Amino acid sequence: MATPPISDAAHPVIEMQIRGLMLDPDTNRPIVILKDVAGESVLPIWVGLFEAQAIAFELEKTPMPRPMTHDLLRNVIGGLNARLTRIVLTAIQQDTYYAVLWLDQQGEAVAIDARPSDAIALALRSDCPIYVSREVLEHTKNTAAGASNISAEDLRRWLEGLNDDDLGRYKM
Repeated sequence: MATPPISDAAHPVIEMQIRGLMLDPDTNRPIVILKDVAGESVLPIWVGLFEAQAIAFELEKTPMPRPMTHDLLRNVIGGLNARLTRIVLTAIQQDTYYAVLWLDQQGEAVAIDARPSDAIALALRSDCPIYVSREVLEHTKNTAAGASNISAEDLRRWLEGLNDDDLGRYKM
């Protein structure tokens, strides 16, 4: 079975990269900032502290004395003769994001449901691309515009304008 296409007309996706990590100034919850590789869209995802630390450790290439949970999962995937080919943030429902891990196991495509924070941490360790469905990006833009006094465009400009000091150089 061939790996399904990354994107199609019914389910277009955008490749993203991690722009940084920061703390929400209101809630002190960590936020992963994803940015479209073409530079057009920004997506903030609020994550748990432990997941943010796992992402930060990998971004900073901090050596760990023993495998952490996401390292273990990467090792298990490899031990099962599979490889992570991509992750896709597929949906948002009631302010909860959903993601899918796409694995190739000896030519067979395997899709596994995952939390976006875990999927991102694993993608970093597996050096695979991160994608977000266009529907999720549009929903997030519309929600941001309707939920606050600032426009989605102002929010996007603010997120894109963050510098390394604002992002804390990935430190949590």
